[in-house]
Amino acid sequence: MREVTIGRHTVGPHHRPFVIAEMSGNHNGDLDRALAIVDEVAASGAQALKLQTYRADTITIDVDTPAFRISDDHSLWGGQNLYSLYEKAHTPWEWHAPIFERAAALGLTVFSSPFDPTAIELLESLDAPAYKIASAEIVDLPLIELAARTGKPLVISTGMANVAEIHAAVDTARRAGNDQLIVLGCTASYPADPADSNLRGIPLIRDTFDVVAGLSDHTMGIGVPVAAVALGACVIEKHVTLKRADGGVDSEFSLEPAELAALVTETERAWQALGTTRIGPKDSEREVSRLRRSLWVVEDVAEGDEVTAANVRSIRPSGGLAPAELSTVMGRRFRTAAQKGTPLTWDLV
Repeated sequence: MREVTIGRHTVGPHHRPFVIAEMSGNHNGDLDRALAIVDEVAASGAQALKLQTYRADTITIDVDTPAFRISDDHSLWGGQNLYSLYEKAHTPWEWHAPIFERAAALGLTVFSSPFDPTAIELLESLDAPAYKIASAEIVDLPLIELAARTGKPLVISTGMANVAEIHAAVDTARRAGNDQLIVLGCTASYPADPADSNLRGIPLIRDTFDVVAGLSDHTMGIGVPVAAVALGACVIEKHVTLKRADGGVDSEFSLEPAELAALVTETERAWQALGTTRIGPKDSEREVSRLRRSLWVVEDVAEGDEVTAANVRSIRPSGGLAPAELSTVMGRRFRTAAQKGTPLTWDLV
């Protein structure tokens, strides 16, 4: 089975889910708030914090025509000009170093989504341990090749992508000499409807592309990512904020700190519950199995007495013949006397 190492964490089916907390623009333009998010992510037990590294000028241009505006009916960003939205949402480049430093001091792995070559240059200077390719950038094969050539693991989101586009991204990374790939199922709507999550596609991604698979989730709550782990997701990415009521570009579908901690706990429980492809008793059931029913002598009997419903019954615990043998022993005779509380065995009848 595939495994990928990001920082000090090994990511794969034999390890607890790798939870990535996405800060995005939930810092609301305040470095102190950004650092407070780092603190809360570290306290939650999540293994990683992710940023987005771009400037408005590196991701779009300052043009206000219909093509450069989000549709009016969009539930979060309707009517907004792309340049102004990205200007508000971006993480200033001078913040990256203090965020990386705070994360490292707390034992938290931190990396980012680069959106152009200059972003990769910045992140390389900070020794980022991995790169995330955002869903909209999966078609930017030159960017993927450049990120792959760093030798760092790539986490690729697949929102909006068809099979050919995912194949092209994976193939580009591998041709660049990088096979440390994690591919995330994703629905690129904000917030996403759970009915659009298509979690059954996660094992298909894993097997089709021979990669570690996971989920980048934009639904409300933690139910969808917990279910994803049951279907083989080894990575869960989720947006986080300090408090949804504070507002922010992504706050509506982001988790608050207590919810992130619950996500970490419950996805690990889901992973622990997977077990193996085997049906049968478990070692942990040993004591309770001793309490299964069996046949017991329930009143004193003498040699030669007939076995009846009055003196032999199916009761707890185990130790006697199986309850299925009750019809076989009824009407037979006791070979020897037996006291009440004696397990019924074949040598008694």
